[in-house]
Amino acid sequence: MEDPRFQMFECTNPACGLRFPTDLSTRSLEKCPFCGSKMREAGEPYANYHPNSDVPHAEGARIRVVLENLRSALNVGSIFRTANGAGVSEIVCCGTTPTPQHPKVQKSSLGAEIYTPWRYAANGLNLVREVKQAGDHILALEWTPRSLSLFDLHQLVQKGSGMTLILGTESSGIDPQILQIADQVAHLPMYGVKTSINVAVTAGIALYHLVHNKSWTAQI
Repeated sequence: MEDPRFQMFECTNPACGLRFPTDLSTRSLEKCPFCGSKMREAGEPYANYHPNSDVPHAEGARIRVVLENLRSALNVGSIFRTANGAGVSEIVCCGTTPTPQHPKVQKSSLGAEIYTPWRYAANGLNLVREVKQAGDHILALEWTPRSLSLFDLHQLVQKGSGMTLILGTESSGIDPQILQIADQVAHLPMYGVKTSINVAVTAGIALYHLVHNKSWTAQI
């Protein structure tokens, strides 16, 4: 499938000056949607570049992600999109977490759910026990009295073992019994007034940090 062609347009009214692209496959643009003045083409049509399978990917950093009772389907879809880009091996939707069968998950994942292995588990605690018994290193992302900054963790897992990253709901957090059996509990340091950030944003920061952390190798 070819990339769609885009064209930048700019309002001819100096007092407005609105500038934005439009997809040439759907429409051209004559009037400014803000002030109604005439729009002009600004530059040549272009295609938004997307890397393909020929681009080198990070090696030896395969991670399983467990979503434990997340509420927002849009957040779940966003995590699927980021996780696929980070090369995650699978996502497990636990408890009340919406799955890719939900239309809002599909809307925000933009097709990533098609290419990302996933499964559903009703009981997150049992799932974590299962993967830990199989040899996974369990890393829970949660602020607790014993948690360390994610960026201060070193030598996370032994070479040849796998990692499971646990993300919980923003309101009640991760199941306390899952935290008890986790090998490590980490948090993202906060420097402002708010003590938490969106779970999908958190997932992106954590996954890319872990993928490019050269102190461990994981194979799932």
